[in-house]
Amino acid sequence: MAIWFRHLLTDGLARRRPELKSMPFVLASPVKNKIIISASSKIAESEGAFAGMAVADARAAVAELIVIDEIPGQAFKLLRLLGLGCIRYTPIVFIDLPDKLILDISGCAHLWGGEREYLKEIVFKLRAAGFDARAAIADTPSAAWAVVRYAQKKPIISIGGQVAAIAALPPAALRLEPEVLDRLQKLGFRNIGLLLELPGSVLRRRFGQGLLLRIDQALGRVEEYWEPLTPPVPYAERLPCLEPIRTAAGIEIAIEKLLSALCLRLQAEGMGLRKAFLKCHRIDGRKVQVAISTTKGSHSISHLMRLFRLQISKIEPALGIELFILEATRVEPIEAMQEQLWAETKGLADTALAELLDRIAGKVGPQAIQRFLPAERYWPERSVKLAASLTEEPGIAWPYALRPIRLLRVPEPVEVMALVPDHPPKLFIHKGKRHTITKADGPERIGREWWQDSGEHRDYYMVEDSDGQRYWLFRSGHYDGGDARWYLHGYFA
Repeated sequence: MAIWFRHLLTDGLARRRPELKSMPFVLASPVKNKIIISASSKIAESEGAFAGMAVADARAAVAELIVIDEIPGQAFKLLRLLGLGCIRYTPIVFIDLPDKLILDISGCAHLWGGEREYLKEIVFKLRAAGFDARAAIADTPSAAWAVVRYAQKKPIISIGGQVAAIAALPPAALRLEPEVLDRLQKLGFRNIGLLLELPGSVLRRRFGQGLLLRIDQALGRVEEYWEPLTPPVPYAERLPCLEPIRTAAGIEIAIEKLLSALCLRLQAEGMGLRKAFLKCHRIDGRKVQVAISTTKGSHSISHLMRLFRLQISKIEPALGIELFILEATRVEPIEAMQEQLWAETKGLADTALAELLDRIAGKVGPQAIQRFLPAERYWPERSVKLAASLTEEPGIAWPYALRPIRLLRVPEPVEVMALVPDHPPKLFIHKGKRHTITKADGPERIGREWWQDSGEHRDYYMVEDSDGQRYWLFRSGHYDGGDARWYLHGYFA
């Protein structure tokens, strides 16, 4: 079975941001000196914005088009997640970038009542999850690929029916190189059936061995190798209880036993725990669970036990717990730490710092602790991003330009009296309070990211009022434009 996700990247983004489902949006990336659409949503395609178009041309066709920067590698991550979900239907799943999955369904379809019901079950499940999916079944992966991508009817090809199924399809269904396709088109080969009528020696002489190989793979004469998707090894430990556990002390002992077994395995494999769930199955049939997360991968039993002790009070044993399951849902490789004779400054690599942050997060919540890295963007509010971990290195250096210690998420409008053309403000009024400016520096012009949105540039000023407080103000647009507005964007220390 071949499964084609016609709008893989945009469907995946719409799942994370539901507000985009009813809007025309595209993903774009820079190609040479242009911004090119790499993926288009279904609504954007219906209005005339297609993959491969320049963003400027697409905006002319779709006035309300939303353009979002493409994140490299997202296609593989999405296909991997979808492929892992398909393992419940077959143990052998292959990823075919950029937008397809190949499933070896030998001996599986009868469990769902036949191939038709099997195909419907998978496709309807994927569509219910928000993906525009289409599937086809054939004797060979290449034939299924061709049918799902280019055939309009009959998604299920009968045994031995590959020739009839692909004969009417265009040569592109054979996954040929672009130069070979161009040569075939110039010679008038509009479908695969015309190629099947010619001797192999003629095709090899004109188009090379690659064309013959693709035909043989589609017809099953040559076996095609695919790299199967390997599901992640679950990091989980179980502890059944002979007698139901009702006390906090008993729960603590159970957690310690589970952690000892889990951390021993993590340490042997050089992995560290980042997130774990403790699932407690009670004798009344209900399940309660608690979770911990760490800033840095850890297999320290004492440290993880301290985090779980903060969660024990949240576990209601009721009549008793008969089964404990500790599952590490997120792990990461960690480097073995070498013991040292003298202490030295380790900075963010210090394990003690990571453990301190974990204890604080266990009390106030992990969302209260954040670390920021510089982002390669012009607009100040977009120039930082959240770090995924404590050890993540910045991709670029922090900008040298002076910036306020507190930057407002949304600039707030202020009333300003200023001399023109480029003089700083003399005073400004913010939330009814008047600030007389005694010192100022600027302007610093920051242009708008034209490939992201349209609008005016900004001229920023660092100012200090008579009370000694320093602010970051900017004027949006030219001073002589008639509609220039002033905003407060940040506070200096």
